[in-house]
Amino acid sequence: MTVIVLTYCFIEILIPHETICVLLICVVVFQILFLQYFFKNQLKSDIQKKNIKQQLKDLKAIKEEAVKELEENTIYLENVNYELRTPLNTVLGMLKMLKKTDVDLEQMAQVEIAEYSSQHLLQLINVIDDNVDVYSGNIKLNNELINLKADFIHVFKVFEYQALEKQLEFDYKFILDDNIKFSLMGDLLRIQQVLINLINNAIKYTEEGKISVIIDQSVTIDATQIVTFYVKDTGVGMSPESLKHFLNNSDINASKKNTAFRGGGLGLTISKQLVKLMGGELKVESKQNEGTTFYFGLELKKTLNVKSTEDLFIPVLLGKCNVLVAEDNRMNQKVIKFLLEQQGADCTFAKNGLEAVELYKVLEFDMVFMDIYMPDMDGYDATKAIKQTAKYQKKNTPIIGVSASAFKDDLEKAKQSGIEDFLAKPIEVEKLKMLLLKHLKD
Repeated sequence: MTVIVLTYCFIEILIPHETICVLLICVVVFQILFLQYFFKNQLKSDIQKKNIKQQLKDLKAIKEEAVKELEENTIYLENVNYELRTPLNTVLGMLKMLKKTDVDLEQMAQVEIAEYSSQHLLQLINVIDDNVDVYSGNIKLNNELINLKADFIHVFKVFEYQALEKQLEFDYKFILDDNIKFSLMGDLLRIQQVLINLINNAIKYTEEGKISVIIDQSVTIDATQIVTFYVKDTGVGMSPESLKHFLNNSDINASKKNTAFRGGGLGLTISKQLVKLMGGELKVESKQNEGTTFYFGLELKKTLNVKSTEDLFIPVLLGKCNVLVAEDNRMNQKVIKFLLEQQGADCTFAKNGLEAVELYKVLEFDMVFMDIYMPDMDGYDATKAIKQTAKYQKKNTPIIGVSASAFKDDLEKAKQSGIEDFLAKPIEVEKLKMLLLKHLKD
C-alpha cells in the first residue's frame, strides 16, 4: 500500500522525487528489520520445541528406569519380608510352646520379654510393608471390628520394654465409659501403624523422662464414636522450622529429602497421609528441649445401636449461654461441641485466630475457648486482639486457652496475653464443668 501511494505521488508529482526515494528506503529498511525479527523468533521457537521434545524423551526414559527400579525394589522387599517372617514366626511359635512348659516366674518374665520383642519386630516388618504401599499410592482402607482396649494393649506392651531399655517411663491410658459395651468399625492395622510410627519416634527422640499414650473414647455422637489418640513425650522437641515444615508439607518426596527433619520425615508424613485417608488430621504441638505431642481424631462407626447416654447428663448451665470456640481441627470441633452442648452451651466456631477476633466483634458471647496452635493467627495473638476491642473492655469476656500440651512458656505466654485459664486435651468433663461454673456464675 505504501509503494502504491508513493507511485501515485511520483506520477502526479505530488511529492518531490528525493522525498519519495527516502520514504522507499525507509520502507525497505523496515521490511528487512521486521523479517529479521520474525525469522529470529521462528528459529528460537524451533530450538525450544526441539529442546522440549528432548526433555520429554529424557523424562520418559527416567520414568521407565524409575518404574523398573521400583519393581526391582518391591521384589527385593517381598523376598526380604518372606525371609524375615519365616524364622520370626518360628521364634514366636517356640516361645508360645516354652510358656506352656514348667517355668518359674523369673523365666516366664524373660520369655514374655522375648515374645514382646519378637512381636515388635514383626510389627516393624508390617509397618515397612504398609509404608511402601502408602508411598506408592496403592492403599485401600479395611473396615473391621475394633475393641480399642483389647486391640491396643498388646501393642503398648511391646513399647513398655522398648522404653525400659532407655530407662524411660511409659504409660498408656484409655478414657472410656466401661458401662457402654460396643465395638467400633475401622481400619485397625492403619491406626496401629500410625501409633507405632509416632511412639517409635517418641522413644527415639527422648533421652529421659516419659512417653504417654492416651486414647480418648468418651464422646459419642449418634451412631458414631469420636476417638482421639495422643502420643506425648518429654524429648528434644522440634524446632520452629521443622514444625512449620510438618504443618505445611504433605508431600512424601519432599519429606524424604529433608533428612534434617525429625525422623527423616517419611514416617511422620506417611502417618499424616494415613490419618487424612481415614478422615482425620494429624496435629502436633512441640517445644524444643521440652517435648512433643502428636494427636489425631477419627470418627468411627459403632456396630450396635447403643442407647444414647445424653439423658444421664445434667447440664451445669441452666440459662442460655453462647460460647465462641476457636479450633482449626474439624474432629476436635465435634468433640468440644458435643461436650459443651451437653452442659447447655450454644457453640459458634472459628477456624483460626483472625476469624475468632472478627466473630467476637460482631456477635455476643459469654465465654471464649481459644486453641493455642492455629494457622494465620495463634491463640495468644487472637486473645490480645480481642482484649483490645471496645466490646471486651465493656464485657470482660472470660477467655480459656485450649491445648494438648501445656509447656512452661505456653503457660507464661498465656498469662501475658490475658488467657484466664487452661483446658488440656483430652478434655475432661469435670474440668470443663468446673471452668463453666467458675467463669459463668451468673
